[in-house]
Amino acid sequence: MTLEPLPIDLTTSLYQANAAAAKLARSRTLQRNAALQAILNLLKDKQNEILEANTLDLETSREMAASEVVLGWLKLTPEQLQTTTRLLQQLIALPDPLERMISSAYRTEQSQTYTQLAPLGVVAFVYEAFPVLAIIAAAMCIKTANSIVLKGSSEGSQSNQVIADLLQTGVERAGLPTGCVQALASDGSILVRDLIAQEQDIDLVIPYGRPNLVQQVVRQSAVPVLKSVRGNCYLFWSATGSAEVAKSMIIDSHQGDPDPVNAIEKVLLHANLNRSLLVVLFNSLKAKGFGLRAEAELAAEFPELQVASETEWKQPYLKKIVAFRKVPGLEAAIAWINTHSSCHADCIVTESYQESRAFIREVDSASTYINASPRFYRSIGNLPGGISLGMSNQKGYSRGVIGLTALMTTKSVIQGEETVKNE
Repeated sequence: MTLEPLPIDLTTSLYQANAAAAKLARSRTLQRNAALQAILNLLKDKQNEILEANTLDLETSREMAASEVVLGWLKLTPEQLQTTTRLLQQLIALPDPLERMISSAYRTEQSQTYTQLAPLGVVAFVYEAFPVLAIIAAAMCIKTANSIVLKGSSEGSQSNQVIADLLQTGVERAGLPTGCVQALASDGSILVRDLIAQEQDIDLVIPYGRPNLVQQVVRQSAVPVLKSVRGNCYLFWSATGSAEVAKSMIIDSHQGDPDPVNAIEKVLLHANLNRSLLVVLFNSLKAKGFGLRAEAELAAEFPELQVASETEWKQPYLKKIVAFRKVPGLEAAIAWINTHSSCHADCIVTESYQESRAFIREVDSASTYINASPRFYRSIGNLPGGISLGMSNQKGYSRGVIGLTALMTTKSVIQGEETVKNE
């Protein structure tokens, strides 16, 4: 299968993306939904072509000794593509976010005010492997009338190219400007640092990948960054908590697809927990293929646990590994989580109402879970916006689920009491 190279002219790509964004802002929801439907149809039609390109990427990446983590992220399956078509169907069914109005906090005697959602303009999505996420990110941008610039990693170059062609064909069939989806080459001819320096042409950068990629973008970007965070989520197992609930939360949290964004990788154990309960938990996790680690004192008590270094408590494993540590109680657990977790999804297992309230109030995390798995879903009907790209732990611009509203800004409208008439 011979594939044509992606466009490499960054200046031209950004010019086209901005020109397209201006047209998208004036587009009707029916036209944007038509583009999503066209992309959905092409995704079904070109499934075999996408999987063939992905096989080439996997073969090349293995030859280049890519890590098992990246290979796992890179691999596409028919099930993942089918899930993506369902996400697109749900996205089409959502109301137009541009028509959403929010009540304003004030009004004057002469005017009424309200706040309205508006597109950002141009969003850059910098991602490592995960080729299917390019489709989801582009679809979310089309729905919110934003242009998107895709910058994938070299591991997924063949898959990225086929997907880019699919996206651009879809928007063209719907009559939208093809410039609203720009895919930059994955061959190193355009560097990430050059892309994220274009503060005049890009309104938001979303990096998605290993922590070093995200931190690189945060350090070097001249453009506002919406950090995506994965892994290093903590669970505190209280003395009153259920062993069965703790086990199911850990196992289920690692089932997210294509990546377990909210995987529980660290567990704080109340010092009074029964030893036999811990043995059962460790054996259950080992049987499920988990690697087990622990602080030195706990590892000495349970030989099946490997000693975890001090640096591991702040770092995600991004694989099926869980580390355990004993703490004297809730207060110590909260202090440890606030210092060491990634602060985007942290959990507690407890039957105490007071403990659960204190955990919610004092843990500095974007999302907290009480006796519930933090497993991440890209589509949950009751989430704002319905579709989500990832999770963010940052405060300020947008925290928690990266949904449609994270790709939009607001504008205040002040309207005088004089009635505005249609001519």
